[in-house]
Amino acid sequence: MPHPMSANERPLSAASVLSDLLKRRLLIVVGKGGVGKTTVSAVLASLAAQTGGSALAMETDVRAPLAAVFGHSPSMAPIEVSPGLATMVLEGRHALEEYLHMVVPGRVVLKAVFSSKLYQYFVQAAPGLRELMMLGKVYYEIERKPAGQQKWGLVVLDAAASGQALGLLKMPSAARETFGESIVGREARNIGRMLHDERLCAVILVTTAEPMALAETLETHAALGALKLNVAAIVLNRYKPRHFEAEDLARLKRRGSLRRKLKHLDHLSALAHQELERTTRAHEALAMLRARTGSQIVELREYRNLFGSALVRRLTADLTDGESLPAHPS
Repeated sequence: MPHPMSANERPLSAASVLSDLLKRRLLIVVGKGGVGKTTVSAVLASLAAQTGGSALAMETDVRAPLAAVFGHSPSMAPIEVSPGLATMVLEGRHALEEYLHMVVPGRVVLKAVFSSKLYQYFVQAAPGLRELMMLGKVYYEIERKPAGQQKWGLVVLDAAASGQALGLLKMPSAARETFGESIVGREARNIGRMLHDERLCAVILVTTAEPMALAETLETHAALGALKLNVAAIVLNRYKPRHFEAEDLARLKRRGSLRRKLKHLDHLSALAHQELERTTRAHEALAMLRARTGSQIVELREYRNLFGSALVRRLTADLTDGESLPAHPS
C-alpha cells in the first residue's frame, strides 16, 4: 500500500521524475477516457527520442490518435514519425496472427488456419487470448527482436481507458493459471515477469482535476497496487497554476472608484471568480493526489489554443524547463 507523503518529503521536480521514468524500457500510460493519455504518451516518447534513445509509441485505439498527433496514418508495424521515434497500432487479432506466424511453421498451413471457420470461432470466443498476445507483442518489441532488427530503448504503451487497461494487465496472471506449462502459459509467465520488474516497467496514471477523473484515478491506483504493479508517477493534466488569490479579487471589487473607469468590471470580476475556482480545484486535486497515493505527481499545464504536435512540443519543453535530462540508456 502506498504511504502518504510526509511533511518532510519534498516532491521531486518534473525533470527528476522524468529522468527516473526514462530509465525504464516500458511505460504503460493509463487513465480515464478524455484525460489526455495520448498526449502524455506522445510527450514521453518524444522525450526519450530527444535524449538520444529510440522510442516506440504503441497505441491500442485502431483509430490511431497517437499517429495522428505526429501527422501519420495508422500502421500495424512501426513507422518512423520523427528521428528516433516510431508509432504503431497494437490490435489483438493482428498480434495473435503475428504470434502464430512465429510459432507455427509454414505459410500454407497458416493461411488455411486463418481462413477456417474453427479459427474464426476460436478468436471470437477467446478475447482474453488476443489481449495476452497484445502484451506478447509488447514483450517481443522489447526483449526478443531478431538479430539485425532495431531494439527499442523505450516502448510507451498508450493503453485503453482504465477498466480495459486493468483487464489487459490482469491477463498474464489469468492465462498462467489457465494454460499452465503450455506454450501460452510460458509466454504469460514471461510477460508477467516483464510487467512486475520495476527496473524494466512502470505504469503512469493520467488524470485531470475533474471529480470523476480523480475518483477513477484513485480506484485504478488501488487496483494496480492489488496487482503489485508499480505506479511510478501520476500526471495531473491540464493543470491551472494559480496567478492570483481570493484576496486580490476582493480588493478589486472594493475599489469602487474603478467602476467609473472600467465599464466591464462586473464581467471581469465574474470571469476572474470562475478562473479562481478552477485553479483552486486544481490545487486541491494536486494536494489530494499526493496525500492519498504517495506517488510523485507531474503537472502538465493547460494550453487551450494548442493541439497535436504543437501541444506535444510545448509540453515537452515545459517538462524539461531548461534542465538537461540524462541520455536514455540504449
